[in-house]
Amino acid sequence: MEQPKIGYFGKYGGRFVPEMLMPALLELEAAYNEAKAKPEFWKELDEYLRNYVGRPTPLYKAAKLAASLAGGDNGNNYPRIYLKREDLAHTGAHKINNTMGQVLLAKYMGKKEIIAETGAGQHGVATATAAALFGMSCRVYMGAKDIERQQPNVKRMQLLGAEVIPVNQGSETLKDAINEALRDWVTTIRQTYYVMGSVVGPHPYPSMVRDFQSVIGREARTQILEQEGRLPDTLVACVGGGSNAMGLFAPFLDTEVNLVGVEAAGEGLITGHHSATLAEGVDGVLHGAFSLILQDEHGQVLEAHSVAPGLDYPGVGPEHASLHALERAKYFYVTDDEALNAVITLSRTEGIIPALESAHAVAYALKILPELPSSHCMIINLSGRGDKDLNIITSQLEGRL
Repeated sequence: MEQPKIGYFGKYGGRFVPEMLMPALLELEAAYNEAKAKPEFWKELDEYLRNYVGRPTPLYKAAKLAASLAGGDNGNNYPRIYLKREDLAHTGAHKINNTMGQVLLAKYMGKKEIIAETGAGQHGVATATAAALFGMSCRVYMGAKDIERQQPNVKRMQLLGAEVIPVNQGSETLKDAINEALRDWVTTIRQTYYVMGSVVGPHPYPSMVRDFQSVIGREARTQILEQEGRLPDTLVACVGGGSNAMGLFAPFLDTEVNLVGVEAAGEGLITGHHSATLAEGVDGVLHGAFSLILQDEHGQVLEAHSVAPGLDYPGVGPEHASLHALERAKYFYVTDDEALNAVITLSRTEGIIPALESAHAVAYALKILPELPSSHCMIINLSGRGDKDLNIITSQLEGRL
């Protein structure tokens, strides 16, 4: 039987980078393999996650949301919806799980400077937070469009001591921020550590980020067994690059639980203004990995669109591409309008304002829950809170609030 290639998920993954980056990636791979074999590394990380980040995050039964979809209480005769409350982690999103792990690894490697990219700003804030905690300098690359629409997070990063560097090339969003961060890393490899924000990029990043985010799924698995006495029927999470989804899915891959990822259909697939890579993408290389990407017939990467800055990415993590090919996970999409409606629904039934990224997962659940049997149990990963998106939400919903 042929052995799987290191750094690949089926045919997807790998390391497609300039030769100048290979020493840094090989150093990172060796350092991570060494660190993850050390119980003291995980013990130190677990202590920070518990005492600093605030883990475990709650698994909340959203009974009012479920009842509203069933048309009333009906004697509790409706599916159970649970929200994995990553929005309650320090800095307001799941991103902190990964940045604490990677910046701690940077400390073990003796690095002094941290580089990162960000789209919605949450990864940038989480990286700046971890860098401040561990006493390292930090610079964050961010597309000019994202800087304009995510000003609260820009100010948070600056307050935490990070230098926010605007990227004015290309679409001025996440894709271009990653490009610039990688260019920086090429020239500063010896003293810097690049904190990748999702399960994308060259090996070992997809596996490493998944491992750090898997705390979400491990907790959810324990919590649902405590509350329901069984595993859920379905897991739902939004997918841009896909780290929050992989973090939830990974500890359930050995089960029969349905795994559902939700992409951003933006203004609709027919318009071409979307970020639905798994629905519309083709095989190609982006940011050092072979995966599904949005590109034209000439191989040019297309500009992605989503009302949610964190989903505004024309690629997807290679492990998601593999799960899609194997049909182990199913991937659907919702539009900007559907996500905005989900923000209103969750806010007014449960008093929880979700991030626009997370609202895509909620929106898909809202569409299918009325058709599910009352015995169905679902966990939605609420990957972030909506504070950062209030300007976008209020401008998009003007006259409806």
